Amino acid sequence: MNDQLKNLPRETLEGMLIDFAKNWLAHDGLWFQTVEQECGLETAIRLDTQAWQEFTRIEARRIMERHQIPINGGLEALKKALGFRLYAFLNEQIITEETENSFLFRMVDCRVQSARRRKNLPLFPCKSVGIVEYTEFAGTIDARIKTECIACPPDEGERDFYCGWRFTIE
Repeated sequence: MNDQLKNLPRETLEGMLIDFAKNWLAHDGLWFQTVEQECGLETAIRLDTQAWQEFTRIEARRIMERHQIPINGGLEALKKALGFRLYAFLNEQIITEETENSFLFRMVDCRVQSARRRKNLPLFPCKSVGIVEYTEFAGTIDARIKTECIACPPDEGERDFYCGWRFTIE
C-alpha cells in the first residue's frame, strides 16, 4: 500500500472513495459518449453491454473476496454485495419486499439519470445493459439467483425509482 495512504485520516480516505467512484462513473460516461458520437447509439449500447458483462463479474468477485462473501451464499450474500458496488457510494438504492425467496432492489436516485433530468435530456435507455449487468452480478454471487427487470428506462410510466430488479432464488 502507498505510504501516503497509511497516514491519511479516515475522513479523507472516505472522501477519496467517493472521488474514485465519481471518476469511474465519469470515465464510463465519457467512453460511452465518444463511442456514441463515432459509431451511433445502437453500437455504443452493444459495446457497453459487452463491457458490462465482464466488468460486473469482476466487480462481484472482488467484492466477495474483500468482504468474505461466500459463493452461492444466496440472497443475503447478494444484498451485502450490492451495498459494496461502486454505484452504492453514489446512488440511493433500497431493498424492499423481502421474502425468504426474493427481494426487490430499486435505484431511487441514479447519478446518471438525475444529471440527464437536470439538463432536460431524455433518460438514458439503460435497460438492455442493466439486464446483463444485474443478471451477471447476481449470477456471480450465486448461480441459483434469477434476475427480473421490474422497470428501467426506456420503460414508460410514472414510478418513484429509476430502475427496479427482483432477485429470486428457488
